Amino acid sequence: VNPFEVVKVGLQANRDSFKEQPSAFAQARRIIQADGWGLRGLNKGLTSTLGRHGVFNMIYFGFYFNVKDAVPPSPDATLEFLRKFTIGLLSGTISSCVNIPFDVAKSRIQGPQPQPGQIKYRTCLQTMALVHREEGFLALYKGLVPKIMRLGPGGAVMLLVYEYMSGWLQRHW
Repeated sequence: VNPFEVVKVGLQANRDSFKEQPSAFAQARRIIQADGWGLRGLNKGLTSTLGRHGVFNMIYFGFYFNVKDAVPPSPDATLEFLRKFTIGLLSGTISSCVNIPFDVAKSRIQGPQPQPGQIKYRTCLQTMALVHREEGFLALYKGLVPKIMRLGPGGAVMLLVYEYMSGWLQRHW
């Protein structure tokens, strides 16, 4: 996942016109030639990416299955659908709120540095501390609203698909 994130962030940060932008393959080749495959190249920001995904999934699935077991199911199919959707929506929203500092750190590390030739954002925790110190606590939550708008409903839909497909497979296989 991380090499694709590095290429994506590099393309998104490129200020050239769309016609002049390199392809994803050309961008990956440029990164490998300049910085290699390691933690300064295609795997730049790996700990932030792992933190982002690890924290999100731990809370997302942990919250969903614990709350789903705690809230009694409904015999009414529509209410049961809404129960699962609401718990999934909350799972995606809460997970996004908790893991976004890792996302901000990942974007700062993988994106262009403020001073060309100088690496300001080096590691996940160093970047979080630096952003907090220089820009304030709320800077660690930049982009939270669009993230929630995507992962709240998206998380609900993903868990609904899982629930209904799992149930169907268990009944028919």
